Amino acid sequence: MALPAREVGSAELDRQLGLPEGSTFRQTGVARRFLSTHETAAQLAAQACEAALRDAGLRWQDIDCLVATSATMDQALPYNAALIHAELGLAAQRTATFDIGASCLSFLTGLDVMSYMVEAGRYRNVMLVSTDIATFGLDWSRLKECGIFGDGSAAVVIRKSQADERGALHSAGMVTLSAGVQHCRIPAGGSRYHPRRIEGPIEPLSLFQMDGKSVFRLVAGELPQFAAMLLDQAHTSMRRIAAVVPHQASQLALDHLSKRLAIPRERLVDIFSQYGNQVSASLPTALHLALSEGRVRRGDQVMLIGTGAGLTMGGMVLTY
Repeated sequence: MALPAREVGSAELDRQLGLPEGSTFRQTGVARRFLSTHETAAQLAAQACEAALRDAGLRWQDIDCLVATSATMDQALPYNAALIHAELGLAAQRTATFDIGASCLSFLTGLDVMSYMVEAGRYRNVMLVSTDIATFGLDWSRLKECGIFGDGSAAVVIRKSQADERGALHSAGMVTLSAGVQHCRIPAGGSRYHPRRIEGPIEPLSLFQMDGKSVFRLVAGELPQFAAMLLDQAHTSMRRIAAVVPHQASQLALDHLSKRLAIPRERLVDIFSQYGNQVSASLPTALHLALSEGRVRRGDQVMLIGTGAGLTMGGMVLTY
């Protein structure tokens, strides 16, 4: 994983926003978050990729595909993976690169899609990296909705399991509840709300907008059945899951997930108060910390689950 250099605690944010002490933490549940001031998404991604490469014991010559699984873009063109490839100094390296995007669930989607490419032999070693610098697009006057976010990056290397390894992907699924397509959005950034097409300023359309209550209502009734489907397809049960690693949407969302799916708190990987919602980087960052802290060990079953703008719900059961 990689983080911006600037760490901002809730007390500092209170002072910056001119709020009474304790206001930020009370409204957001985030004690600290990392905010980019100068780093680009490609720079953070490169740091995470280099760390993942060292952890895997590989060289860049061994990586034949680099996939960016981010929710936000460094720029409109070219795509993030190409910018990351250049940032890594791999201009002479002939690597396949492309993006896979599904907002907050981009990493999960990328892991699912690329598992088939690896299993089929199309690629040997794939680097997946999620990086989001979303905080430039926040309206800090709407603290309850926007103060939950932080910036960051996380990367993994995937390959086929060897004969003596238990690692496997058992089930995966995704459904889009497009009745909620407007519930989380940044309108500007494409052709629909291009400055040449709209009347009025572009900046308000460049800020993140969310109707958190509507998101919660739409997902709440669907989540238990969706999780049960993942477990059933994996031929397992929640009691055999060593850790549930969710997208860190909000403290309310994590509490609701734990309650509705009857997940003991010690098995729920909750990093929200220390990192905030890092958008697509949130889930792989939580997974990295669960691994590095020994909460998940080789041979353990893990559930990845979350929601994202779209409104999309996704999950996966795997053995690490």
